[in-house]
Parts: sequence; C-alpha cells; structure tokens
Amino acid sequence: MKETKEIHIKSNKQSVASEKQRRLLYNVEMEQMAKTAKALMEAVSHVQAPFTSATHLEHVRPMFKLAWTPFLAAFSVGLQDCDDTEVASLCLEGIRCAIRIACIFSIQLERDAYVQALARFTLLTASSGITEMKQKNIDTIKTLITVAHTDGNYLGNSWHEILKCISQLELAQLIGTGVKARYISGTVRGKEGFITSTKEQTSDEYLGLGGNVDRKQIASIQESIGETSSQSVVVAVDRIFTGSTRLDGNAIVDFVRWLCAVSMDELASPTHPRMFSLQKIVEISYYNMGRIRLQWSRIWEVIGDHFNKVGCNPNEDVAIFAVDSLRQLSMKFLEKGELANFRFQKDFLRPFEHIMKKNRSPTIRDMVVRCIAQMVNSQAGNIRSGWKNIFSVFHLAASDQDESIVELAFQTTGHIVTNVFEKHFPATIDSFQDAVKCLSEFACNASFPDTSMEAIRLIRHCAKYVSDRPQAFKDCTSDDMNVAPEDRVWVRGWFPILFELSCIINRCKLDVRTRGLTVMFEVMKTYGHTYEKHWWQDLFRIVFRIFDNMKLPGATD
Repeated sequence: MKETKEIHIKSNKQSVASEKQRRLLYNVEMEQMAKTAKALMEAVSHVQAPFTSATHLEHVRPMFKLAWTPFLAAFSVGLQDCDDTEVASLCLEGIRCAIRIACIFSIQLERDAYVQALARFTLLTASSGITEMKQKNIDTIKTLITVAHTDGNYLGNSWHEILKCISQLELAQLIGTGVKARYISGTVRGKEGFITSTKEQTSDEYLGLGGNVDRKQIASIQESIGETSSQSVVVAVDRIFTGSTRLDGNAIVDFVRWLCAVSMDELASPTHPRMFSLQKIVEISYYNMGRIRLQWSRIWEVIGDHFNKVGCNPNEDVAIFAVDSLRQLSMKFLEKGELANFRFQKDFLRPFEHIMKKNRSPTIRDMVVRCIAQMVNSQAGNIRSGWKNIFSVFHLAASDQDESIVELAFQTTGHIVTNVFEKHFPATIDSFQDAVKCLSEFACNASFPDTSMEAIRLIRHCAKYVSDRPQAFKDCTSDDMNVAPEDRVWVRGWFPILFELSCIINRCKLDVRTRGLTVMFEVMKTYGHTYEKHWWQDLFRIVFRIFDNMKLPGATD
C-alpha cells in the first residue's frame, strides 16, 4: 500500500514537471514564430523599406480582408485540438475581435464565417451534441453571447446562427437541470441542430449515449451541462432579448426575422414542439412597443406573418398559445390608441382574421371570437381602423355551423351596433358598411332562424343612424375622395343597407326573405323623401335586380 502511494506521488510530480516543460517549449516556439514572420514580411518587401505600423482606421479593412482566412484557420485548429484553457481563451478572443472588425467595416462574408465557426464550437448544433461538451465549449457559448450583446446592430444574417444556438442552449439547460425524460422524449437533433420528431426515447437515447451506459457518466455530463444554467449565463441570454430595444431599425428587423425562423424550426415537430422562441417573440414585442410606427410596421410585417402560420398549426396547443399571445399583444396596442391618419390597428389585428379564415378547428375559432369580443367589450373607445378586422372575423363566424361561435359573434355584433355605434359613431363610420355586410351574413345562416330575424332588425336599426347623422358621412373622406360630399351619405350609408337587404331576399329561405323584403320597403317608405333624385337610379337597379333573379326559366326582358 505504501509503495503504491509513493508511485502515485512520483507520477504526479513528473506530470507537473512535464506540464512546466511543455509550457516553456510553447513560449519559445511562439517567440520564434513571431521572429520568422517578421523576417519573411521584410524579405518580400520590394523596396526593402523598414516595417511600418498602420496609423489610420481604414488601413485595417484591406489588411483584415487579406489575413482573415489564416487567422480563422489558426483559431479553429487551436480550439479543435487543444484543451488548454489559456490557448482556448486566446483563440476565442481572436475570433471575437475578428467579428468586431468585420462588423465595424460591414464585411458580411467574413463576419458570417467567424460567427458560424464560433457557433460550431459551442457543440450546441453539432450532431454529437452536448455529450462531448467541455469547458472550452462552455466558454465558446459565453463568447457567442458577448458578441450578440456588443455587435447586435451589425450581425445581419448571423443572427440566425446565434439564435439557433440560444434555442439549443435552452434545451441543454433543461437536461442540465435534471428535467424528467418525458419532457424531452421524442426529440433528437437533426443534421442542422433543429429539433425533429422521432419515436419515444429514453433520456439516455436522447443524450446519444445508447442503452447501456454508466449512471456516473450521465451525472458527469449533466454536471458539465449544468454550468450552462448558471445565473450569469441565464441573465446574459435574457439580456439579448431585453436589449433588443437598443437595436436600430434595420437590425431589429433582422433579429425578429431570424427569431421567427428558429421558432418555426422548434415548432416543426408534430408530437413535441417547443415554444421557447415563440415566447421570446411575444416578449420582444412588449419590449419594443415604444418604437415609432414606421419601424413597428416593418417588425409586425414579420411577426404578423409568423402568427398567421403558428395560429394555423395542426397542434392545437401551439395554436392556442399563438392566439392567446396575439390577444395580449393586441390589448396592449389598443390601450395606446391610434393617431389620426394611421391604420396600424388593421395590421396587428389581421392575424385574427387569417386564423379564423384558415383554421377549421372549432376550439381555435371559438377562441378567436372570444378574444375579439373581449377587445370590443374593454377597448371599444380606442378602436379605430381595427373595426374592419373585427367585422371581418364576425363575418366569417356568421356562416359557421357551431351554435356557440355564431351566438357569441352575433351578441358582440349586436352590442356594437346598438351601443358602440351610439357612443362612438364618428370613430366607427369607416366600418359602417362592414357592419351591415356582417349582419347580412348572419341573416343568411339558415341554421339559426332566430338569429336571422334579429340580424334584419339590426339592419333596420342601422338605417336610423344614417337618417340621424348624415353630416358624419359627409365629413368622412377616407377611401372615397372622388365621391361628392352630398353623395357620401348614399354611397356609405343608404346604398349598403338596401343592397344587403336585396342579398338577403335573393339568398335566404321564404320567411327570412319575406322579412327582408318588408324591411327594405319600410326603409324606402320611411326615409325615401330624403333621397336625391339621382340616388333613385341606383335604388331601382337594386329593386329590379331582385326581380331579375326571380324570373322564370326562358323568360325574356
């Protein structure tokens, strides 16, 4: 036993000595390389001039464009082949500085190459995955996060690599903190590091360890990964998203576009989708609400399209999360109100309309209607251009066969027509035609005859608004600048009412058709004395159109 102890101590001393010797040789060799490099540069000079240091910032660009390839090779080999922490630190610092130079001078190819190299050495997107992660890989992750903080305005398409790594880092943190196998089963890393679906797997299989593996090995791996869950790393990653408010107008669009792309990859699994990036999209939307509308329109063009796709995801849980997130964001935007001559509410409410049109799930359609109803009930006074989207959603709900969807949509439409129009008519006048068209669609749903009759009554009620507020129609100039002021009350008020009643007469069952015809003639008798002479030409076309559709086959004019 004593002899074994002595041998062990002796071997330790030898290893320490060899380590010191190796470092000494390394330093000597590096010094020799520096002297050789200087001698070679001086030797190839045509004029044999003395070595001159660059003094102007712009000198860096051509020098870097010539030298970036060997630099990248040297840093990559150093990180790949050496586990020495000092060497790894120098290589990472070199890559970080190279990215900084490429960003300052807007050199995209070089920037993307260095960022891709850095992402590759995190092992987060590698096929071998997190099982081979060492301290140098943890340090690489920290360097990548630093680059995101310092150079975010200049990263452009390189945001894709960084956000992919952050997505995979979140997954690694789940494993590192001892998440149960069922939360990560069914997902493996594809060739590009994306999450894809497979058969049910144990945590061992997920980690790429196979079935027969030592428990201590798993514990060791989880300990290594666990360092990525340290408070400093978690806070640094979170700062990337909270710091998105400091990105300029072009950079934030790049950031959002690639975050949406990574989110789509996370959601690609039909059985085990991840919603990490989708949640982050919601968060950065909150953080960046203070931006000017011009910037927000560009951002929402990307985010809104993403919500269109996610809201129609076949996985109902994903679609529910998307619709609920949209509801929360929309409520925040509606609280801010809308300035005159702006139409931004139309943009951020449009995904509800798209989801209602494309998603056939009764659960999702019911949820969309409930979200819109909540907005109307709580924020009616702040809604301006968004009314068109709201009536479009209710128009789509009006032809549904689900009683609860039709009933809720009709109740809210009735509330708008009888109460909101009464209080906020000038603000809602742009959507008056949409409201009448929506009521007409409710009337034509043959599955709910009581709703049909009530919808016709509400159309009759709308005629009173036109009669009582003709000046409001004359003052409204949007979308019909070519219409004379005295004709606007006809074009935007009377004509939509009479035309939609004629549609009801042509489309519906006998009892509804009869009621529609009665109301149509009531409106003409009650308010016809206020019509201009040339309005009657349009009115007769509407009336004769009814009889045209009722001609017997083979009849002639």
